[in-house]
Formats: sequence, C-alpha cells, structure tokens
Amino acid sequence: MARRRPRIERAPRISRRTAALTALGAASLALFSVLVPIQTVLYGTSLPLSFILGAALCAAPLLSLRHPRWAVAMFCAAAFTLPLLVVPTLATEAPWPWSVPALLTFVLLVGVVTFIHGARAGVFPLAIGALLSLTAPLLRPEIVATPETAGSVTADLIVTTSLAAAMFLVAVLVAGRVRVSAELTREREHSALEESRRALVEERTRIARELHDVIAHSMSVIQVQASTARYRLPEIGDAASVEFDSIAATARTSLTEMRRMLGVLRTEDQTAELAPQQGIDDIPALVDTIRRAGVTVGLEIAGAVADAPQAVQIAAFRIAQEALSNAVRHASGAAVTVRVQADADIVRVRVRNSPAATPTTSIGGGYGLRGMRERIEVLGGSFTASPTADGGWEVAASLPLHESPSTPPIAPITQETP
Repeated sequence: MARRRPRIERAPRISRRTAALTALGAASLALFSVLVPIQTVLYGTSLPLSFILGAALCAAPLLSLRHPRWAVAMFCAAAFTLPLLVVPTLATEAPWPWSVPALLTFVLLVGVVTFIHGARAGVFPLAIGALLSLTAPLLRPEIVATPETAGSVTADLIVTTSLAAAMFLVAVLVAGRVRVSAELTREREHSALEESRRALVEERTRIARELHDVIAHSMSVIQVQASTARYRLPEIGDAASVEFDSIAATARTSLTEMRRMLGVLRTEDQTAELAPQQGIDDIPALVDTIRRAGVTVGLEIAGAVADAPQAVQIAAFRIAQEALSNAVRHASGAAVTVRVQADADIVRVRVRNSPAATPTTSIGGGYGLRGMRERIEVLGGSFTASPTADGGWEVAASLPLHESPSTPPIAPITQETP
C-alpha cells in the first residue's frame, strides 16, 4: 500500500496591513540612512544634529499612523531647523532648502496622513510644510544672494510643493476607492446574509404550514375518533373506553405542543409556498376519513375540477382539509357541508357547518385560517371565514384559474373558532 506523503503546512499569508506597515518602515529606514550622510557631507551639518533631525523627519510617517498631530509637529520642527544648519557655500551647490531625501520624506508623510486620516488631516502637513520652507530663504538671505542661487531655491520649492500636492491628490483618490470597495464588500456580505435569512425563514414557514395541514389534521381525527369511540361502539367495555379517553387526551396534548412549535416556526413576513400534495380528486377520501370519526359530512363537487391548475388543486384540498378539521375540533356534533364548484374562470370552495351540538373547549388560537389566507394570496383569490346567521360557521374561497392583473382584497381574520 502506497504511503501518503506528509502534508506540508503552508505558512499563513501576510495580511495587507502588515505588508503596508513593513513597506512604510523600510522606506523610512532607507530615507534615514541616505539623509544623514547627505546632510552631513553635502550641506555641512554636524553629524549629531543630522542624526537627530533626520530621525525626527523619517520617523514622522510611522508616528502619523497613530498620532498624526504629533507626527506633523515633529516633522515641521525638524524641516524648519534642518535647512538653517547648513554651510552657505555648500548649500548653493546642492538642492536647498529641501534635500532630495527630505523632499521624499515630506511627500511620504503627506500621503500617509491623507490616506489614513482623510483629506482634511492631509491638508495640514502639506500647507504647513510648504509655508515653513518659505521661511528658510528669509532667515538665510546669504544663500539666495545671487540670481543663480535664488532661481535654484525657487525651483526646489516649486518641485517640492508640486510633488507633495500630487501625492495629496493621489492619496485622496486611492482612499476613496478603498472606502467604496469596502462598502461594496459590506453590502455584498449583508445581502448574502439577508438572502440566507430569508431562505431560512421561508423554509421554516413552509415546514410550519405543512405540519399544521398534515400532522395536525391527522391528530385531530385521532382525537375525535378516540373521544367518540364509546358512543359509536357501545359494545366496548369500560377498560377500552378508558384507553380511548387516554388516547384522546394524549392527542390533545400533542396538538397543544405542536401549536407551540408552530408559534416558533411561524413568521409574519413571508408568503406561502406550495408543495406537490393532494388535489380536488382527493377530497372524497378526506371526507370519508371524517365520516369514519362519526361526523356527518355532505359533499358536492361540480364542474371540470380536473382541468384546474395544480396550484389551485392543492389550495382547494388544503382549504377543505383545514375547514373540516376546524369543524371537527370546534363544533362537536355539527353537520358539515363541503361544496366545490369549478366554473370557466374560477373554482369556489365552500365549507359550512351547523351549530355545535355540545360546547367544545378550544385548545388555543391556531394558524389554520392564516395558512388558508396565505395560499389564496399566492393565487390572487378571495377568502372569507365568518359565523353564519344560524350560529354555525362558513369558510368560502374563490380561486382563479388564471392569473389576474390585480389581487382582490382578502378579508381580515381575527379568530379561528367556528
């Protein structure tokens, strides 16, 4: 058997922040190592002063990352002092008042402050540095005594100010681009999070609706069959009656727990989704199940119901199923009538029960009428659920066979007790 090669762990990649900080430190160190000997040899500044003032200049870009005000103050103090500590005869032969390393350090400081702290903060080192450089010719007039040296100093000031201003503009543009990219990244992450949340909420809503429509309906039938067994089957003994009563109590408890679970899964901001389930042709079998529980149910199906779209078929079955479950739970002993009428453009479902023969205690507000309302909203139909004049309850739904340009209003539902 071939041996596996040992897995080589790759070193973690350096982050952009670390790389940028390393590059800035390397640039500052390189400028310092060049500025000190140039200032000492070409300008005649003493080595200790060149070392101290050069360190202040080159450390300012690094210090500006956390303390921009202190960095600008330290840089301006060194930039003001350093051009004054030169030998006049040497200064006329090299760029003055800004040497090349000092110029590059000035440009680097303006760029770092502008990029990290914004355009308003970057204006201060640019303006203060440019103004301080104008004071050097005033304090050392012997260096600009001739037209040649005056022209050289003017050119040095113009080049330094132009490069610093160009760096300021580049830093502003790059910082803006980085901010926009970061905002777009945050928006994409937020959109992806909202999309995943919406998908999760919709799935929970669908699961809650199907649990209510299928499992709760079956549990209701079990509870009714167990509760009425002693009346429908007089030949059973007392022990069996006690067992049936226990089954009915367990079914009622399970329904209560299921409603609590549905309260967790249910949401108010999602529309219903339809899954491939039973259709209108399955309503007779549903009615037979209810009849076996001892409920009197009349059924009438008219029209070409088989030609209805699948979505309408599913909705009609679920409406009939939920309305029958409500009648069984809340109107014990009442007769129920189910009518399904298919016309040319619409399918009408009407479930009506007579007044309850005996008062029935409700096990709590449910989600059945809300689920029916959701289904009809999807199809653009109309829905009503209200008590009748004789004390019964009626559920009526109209399901269009074709999509309509406008959705008819849905009657508000405030209760689920027929």
